[in-house]
Amino acid sequence: MTDLPDWLASGLPAAARHPGLAIATLGDKRSFGRGGFALSSPAFNAGEELDPCFTAKEEDAVAPPLEWTAPPPGSQELVLIVEDATTAGDSPQCHWLVWGLKGQRGKLLEGEVPPRAGKNHLGNSEWLLPDPPVGETRNYVFQLFATDLPLTLMPGASRDDLMATLKGTVTGCAVLTAPFTGVKADDGTAWEDEELD
Repeated sequence: MTDLPDWLASGLPAAARHPGLAIATLGDKRSFGRGGFALSSPAFNAGEELDPCFTAKEEDAVAPPLEWTAPPPGSQELVLIVEDATTAGDSPQCHWLVWGLKGQRGKLLEGEVPPRAGKNHLGNSEWLLPDPPVGETRNYVFQLFATDLPLTLMPGASRDDLMATLKGTVTGCAVLTAPFTGVKADDGTAWEDEELD
C-alpha cells in the first residue's frame, strides 16, 4: 500500500492510514481543516473506542451523533463518508455515505436519518454497523467534506458516483477516527459479520 500524504498522515493514527480513504483522493493540504473546519462527536473523542450502542454488539444500535464547525466561506453542501481504514484492498469498506447537509455549522443527532444517503459496502443506504471479529480492532474514519456546489445525486448513489461528483469541488475537509474491537455478545456468542471479512 502507498503511504498517505504527510498532511493527512499526521492527522490520523497509524492504524487508520488506508491510502484509499476518500479524503486522500478528494482532499489536499489546503483544504484539510481549512479555517478551523472540524468534525467531532459528543459521544466519543477522536481516537476513542466507539460505544457498542453504535455497533452490531447491541440490537437497537444506531449511528453515532456528529457535530461540525462552520465550513469555509462559499461552501454549499456538506458530505459525510465513513470508512473502515483497517480493511485490505484498494478501497476501504464504506460504512456510511451522507449528503444534503447544509453548508454551515451543524450536527446529526444520534440515530438521525440524514437528508440523503448512498449505498454502503453491503449495498444498503444506512449506517453499516461495525462488526469486527472477536478480538480484532477496526478503525473507522469519519470524513466530512464541504463542497462549493450543491450535489444533484439521487439517494442510493454509490461511493464511486459520490466521489466522482465531489472531485474538484471540495472547499474544506475534516476527519474524526474511532476504533472498535470485536467483542462477545452478552450471551457469550461472538458477534461476527463474515460478509465484511
